[in-house]
Amino acid sequence: MISGRQDFSSLELPSLQNEETDHWQLVGRIVASRRFQRAPLLTRFLMHVCSETLQGRQAEITEYQIGVQVFDRPRNYRTVEDNIVRNYARQLRRRLAEYAADEGRDELYRIEIPLGGYVPLFVLQEPQCRTEETSSESHTVLPSMIESSTVMPSLIAPLIETSTLSTQRNSVWPGQVVRVAMLAMYTVLLVGVTATLLAHFQPARGAVQPTSALWTSLFRSPLNTFVVPSDSGFNLLEDLSQRQVRLGSYLKGDYLTLPLPAVDEHSQADLRTQEFTSFVDLQVVSAISRLPEVDPQRLFVRFPRDLRMDDLKTGNAVLIGSIGSNPWAELVQRNLNFRISYSIERQQAWVDNINPKPSEASHYESLWTEPAHPTYAVIAYQPNLAGTGHLLLIEGLDVAGTQAAADALLHGETLRPVMRAARQTNGELRPFEVLLQSTSIQSNAANTQVVAFRIE
Repeated sequence: MISGRQDFSSLELPSLQNEETDHWQLVGRIVASRRFQRAPLLTRFLMHVCSETLQGRQAEITEYQIGVQVFDRPRNYRTVEDNIVRNYARQLRRRLAEYAADEGRDELYRIEIPLGGYVPLFVLQEPQCRTEETSSESHTVLPSMIESSTVMPSLIAPLIETSTLSTQRNSVWPGQVVRVAMLAMYTVLLVGVTATLLAHFQPARGAVQPTSALWTSLFRSPLNTFVVPSDSGFNLLEDLSQRQVRLGSYLKGDYLTLPLPAVDEHSQADLRTQEFTSFVDLQVVSAISRLPEVDPQRLFVRFPRDLRMDDLKTGNAVLIGSIGSNPWAELVQRNLNFRISYSIERQQAWVDNINPKPSEASHYESLWTEPAHPTYAVIAYQPNLAGTGHLLLIEGLDVAGTQAAADALLHGETLRPVMRAARQTNGELRPFEVLLQSTSIQSNAANTQVVAFRIE
């Protein structure tokens, strides 16, 4: 067996046939690609299952053996209590599909790991079909299933790789412990999928929308566009540990070691390894995927923990959530006039207006503890990190704020004055940022209006 502690980059396999050698070289190109360069555990996972397969030891590729050999679990660990292999397998399948659709579209073979097991398959790609075959796997945007108000969790679960948890910086605090959050994960799909809420995010059909030029710039460019929902598990880790984590620490994985004294080990492992996101964010992703401007070949849904700095240099991106639930928002927000801040200790969030105009306040605050209260959101359209594309930031002080911002972007007349002011004579948009105010009533937004905006 191959030890999980071994340096896989130097691993050589004995007595391979010509075709098997080609397969092993493909593995090497995949793990050297940008999707795997900063993912050592996924690299170890892929190298382990491929080396076992190519040496004829498929029978030893089990969840237990992977846990021991790749993830250094003890010999007495139980897979029913520790799902780390299943979680990483989902990520691995997604990244393999993305590689095949992008960097590996000209490869003779692609690697697949079928559901229900961990034995990889080396699948021959027909040159004329390579992109088409992999495009459906590389997009986690689905959601005709989500649109139904009667759909059951047992039908949704196999389709959504990111588990849903309806918490986004609003009401979960250490005294309630993580059990409430875990129950919410399962009940939100039963009580949250309603026709009324979905109507907020159904893009209007027919008439040209005020934001059509914005969506065209994001989805009709030659660049890939990444849609990045919030990391609600990270949000909970901050709340339960009473500590704030910035982007630099997030990229290093420091949030995985935050102390959680009131949480049992099993729940800690779930929060640290599983990909939870807000149900509102899933609705936004679903609505965006149905926009007429979207090119499905270039649309990718990427969980924040899987996003890379290079993605924001070489592509467009839609970032959903504020810095407390999507740390990547920090990259955009640092250059804005309207900046969201929050205090875990005070259970408050607010928007700082760095350079207020005479009719504007310098500070807009929201009180989460009130059942009905004003809430705020920021929408920002900015260049990507290399200046070759664009980033769209959709961030609210709470779920109602994010809902209000998405609703304004997807339909209605709220943003028409902003779009008119930002539009250049050639039809393109100048960078802009908007501060919105709405009323949060039981975490639903109402009466959304523009408080202020800036055009660069």
